[in-house]
Amino acid sequence: MSARASPELAVAADRAGPRPGGRTAAPTTADPAASGAAASGSERRPSPSYVRQLAAVVRKDLLVELRTRERLAAMGAFTVLVGVLFNYAFDPTLVRPRDIASGLIWMTVVFAGMLGVGRTFFIEAEDGAFQGVLMSPAPRDAVYLGKVLSNFVLVFAVVVLVLAVFSLFFGLDAGGRPLALLGVVGLGALGFVALATLFAAVSAGTTMGETLLPVLVFPLLVPVVVYGASATSRILAGRPLAEVAGNVRMLLAFTLVALLAGAVLFRHVVEE
Repeated sequence: MSARASPELAVAADRAGPRPGGRTAAPTTADPAASGAAASGSERRPSPSYVRQLAAVVRKDLLVELRTRERLAAMGAFTVLVGVLFNYAFDPTLVRPRDIASGLIWMTVVFAGMLGVGRTFFIEAEDGAFQGVLMSPAPRDAVYLGKVLSNFVLVFAVVVLVLAVFSLFFGLDAGGRPLALLGVVGLGALGFVALATLFAAVSAGTTMGETLLPVLVFPLLVPVVVYGASATSRILAGRPLAEVAGNVRMLLAFTLVALLAGAVLFRHVVEE
């Protein structure tokens, strides 16, 4: 009888709690494997935070630009003026617009983009706002990629404007593939922005300022202009997309290398 009742008594004693003067049960220890799994799970969660920090930089830069419209106005006015000047700079009876349009498109994108990207850090440096960004917990590479994305949004708007202006003035036809043309120019513009954003940070810390940026960037943009203009001319000529694939791969490789190098080197640039 006592042997049978012992389990029920033990359960009742546990529910009643410890008796006066009695010994309490030793606290159970957490399973090391479970705690390690929880810790590793918490360590795998920073990726959303990283994305939010990157998005915060993009949102901040775009809001500043929407309030001032300083860079957009400068790049848009430059694009329209270049289109008007080139429209009267050559005789269409002697030179076909399609033969020179690809080079003019890329030169306009590069020069107009330089006007906007070159002002990336000078606006924040005027009132010390960039130092506040560096003091935030956001990683340096997240700050760089956020700057690249915000600049790319502005430059891509200029790309659309450039193609529209040159189509209007020169009567260009994308061979029925306007999205391919936009994609090629946009991919090259991303590589240009990735490179120019890094060197804009370099030039912002010098006495020469924005005047140094073209000297640093233009020699490195030769692959972008060469492969981008070649792909653009083939699309405008209505050539098969297979002939453009090689140039697109080179543009993609340049863009990835520029993004990776900028993300790695940006920390050293802003901390010096």
